[in-house]
Amino acid sequence: MSAALPDARPTRPARSKLVWVAVALFLAMTAWSWDGIGFSPAELVEKADNARRIVDDMFPVAWQAWPVLVEPLLETFRMAVIGSVIGCSLALLVGFLASQVTAPNGVVYGVSKTLMSVVRSIPDVLYALLFVAAVSIGPLAGVLALVFFNVGVVAKLLSETVDAVPLGPLEAADAAGATFVQRVRAAVFPQVLPNYLAYALYTFELNLRASVVLGLVGAGGIGQVLRIAQTRYRYDVIALIIFVTFVIVFLVEALSISLRRRLS
Repeated sequence: MSAALPDARPTRPARSKLVWVAVALFLAMTAWSWDGIGFSPAELVEKADNARRIVDDMFPVAWQAWPVLVEPLLETFRMAVIGSVIGCSLALLVGFLASQVTAPNGVVYGVSKTLMSVVRSIPDVLYALLFVAAVSIGPLAGVLALVFFNVGVVAKLLSETVDAVPLGPLEAADAAGATFVQRVRAAVFPQVLPNYLAYALYTFELNLRASVVLGLVGAGGIGQVLRIAQTRYRYDVIALIIFVTFVIVFLVEALSISLRRRLS
């Protein structure tokens, strides 16, 4: 029997030439980018002394400046909360309108999808610069920037989640003559609610970190204190801000991860 059945392995399929083309394009793009920005590892070594001096200036940390940071930190936290609540609420509507499963018609779907893509394509820092120019320096500009940022991110994730829901409940709602609001509320929203809450919690984490950066361009919060400390070369205060921000973000992220695990 063993002689009658040859021990032949199947022929390995030939590797597509597109793989080598993709690798060549990747290497060419990397070399082009490397040369275009003049990236040089040797320059990092040459400027290591500057980085070492900055690190030395950070210690000892200015722990005595802690009382000054309390109110800006609270402002940063409030910005993240308000931006998350408003942004995620608006994203709930946009996400349903930007899904083929729940959009009332093709026009609404196309407009919502385009709007979502445009909003998502603009960085949060650019939003902050625009709103600082429009409504002046302060937390309002930061909140508005976070709202637009959240709408772009959460609506994108939610619309893709809605696209993947089982269609049985929707078909039952359509057979019963449900309106757009009724079919979304009864047939879709309960299915995507855990994912939506997880997206909202994750976005709140992002907002907390982004609020610090937005403050650097005048959008309020601890970022403004960080900018002042930078202009005065108070690296010991910067070290305190980094430490406090890290602790707060770490605690919020740990709580958010715990809650998301319970929702999943």
